[in-house]
Amino acid sequence: MSRILVTTPIPDPGPSILEAAGEVEVRALGAAELADACASGRYAVVVSQLGDRFDGALLSRAQIVGISNYAVGYDNIDVAAATEHGITVTNTPGVLTDSTADVALLLMLATARRAIEADAFVRAGLFDGWKPELMLGTDVSGRVLGLAGFGRIARATARRALAFGMTVNFCPRPPGDRPVSDSELGEFAGRVNHVSWDDIVTGSDFLSLHIPLSDATHHLVDSAALSAMKPSAVLINTARGPVVDETALVTALHDGVIAAAGLDVYEHEPRLAPGLADLPNVVLLPHVGSATVSVRSEMARLCATNAAAMATGSKPPHCVNPEAW
Repeated sequence: MSRILVTTPIPDPGPSILEAAGEVEVRALGAAELADACASGRYAVVVSQLGDRFDGALLSRAQIVGISNYAVGYDNIDVAAATEHGITVTNTPGVLTDSTADVALLLMLATARRAIEADAFVRAGLFDGWKPELMLGTDVSGRVLGLAGFGRIARATARRALAFGMTVNFCPRPPGDRPVSDSELGEFAGRVNHVSWDDIVTGSDFLSLHIPLSDATHHLVDSAALSAMKPSAVLINTARGPVVDETALVTALHDGVIAAAGLDVYEHEPRLAPGLADLPNVVLLPHVGSATVSVRSEMARLCATNAAAMATGSKPPHCVNPEAW
C-alpha cells in the first residue's frame, strides 16, 4: 500500500478515508524534516497545511506523487515547480465561502462597535452604568464597503453587507482591473458598483480584502494605500496576511491614519508585527475564517479524497495543476 504523510491531524471523516487508501503516518515536521521526508521515497502523498512550505528546492528533490493541501489557498506551494517535477497539487475549493464571509462581517461589526474594547472594559469592572458617550463607535448600516476582489467570498460578503444597507463597491482584480458584465454579476447587477482600485482605497468606509496572494498583491495595502484611506476607515483582512504591509499598518493605526482594522490573517503568521497586539483599535482573530465544525469536516473530506485518489493512482477531483497529472 502507498504511504501517506499527514503533517497535522485533520478532522473526521478525513482519517478513515486516508486509512482506506494507504498506510497513514501523522507527524509534525520542521522545514528541513519535511524536505527530507519528501525526498526519502517513503511517501506517495503529503497531506499538508498552509504552514508547510513547498518551495522549488524542496520540490526538485521530492519523490512524491502529490500534495493534498488542507486549504482552499495554496500559496504555500510553488505550483509551477511542482508541475515541472510532475507533482500534483490539490486543494479544497468551494467549502468555506459562507464561513469566511461571516467572519469578514464579524470583523466589520466588532471594529465599528469596539466590541473587544467594550468586553475588556466590562471584565475589568469599569462599567458603572450607561453614559451618553460611553464606547461610541461608528455605524455599519449606510456606510460604503469596498471589496478588493469579487470572487465567491467577496460576493458572499457583499450579500451580507447589502442586507445591512451598505453601499457596496468592488474592484475585481486589484491593483489592475478587467471588464465585468451584468451577466457575470448575476444577482448583483445594479446592486453593486464596479470602481477602480484607487477609488476603492479612497472612498471606502470599510475596505475588505478578498484576493489571493501573488507578486502583484503582495503588500497591496502599503503605507501609501493606508495614507490614501479615510481617517475614519476600517481595514478588514480575511484573505492572506502578506497582502498587507503589517508594519505599515501598525504605524497607521497608532498614528490615526485609519481608524481601525480587523484581521484574521497575518503577514508572518503566526507571529504578529511588533506593536500590533498592543493597539486598542484592532481586532485580532487566529485565522478562524473556516473554523466551524461543518466546514472543517467537509474540508477534511475533500482533502482526504484528493490524497486517497493520488495514493491509489487515480486523478484527484480537485487538481490545482491537472497538467502535472
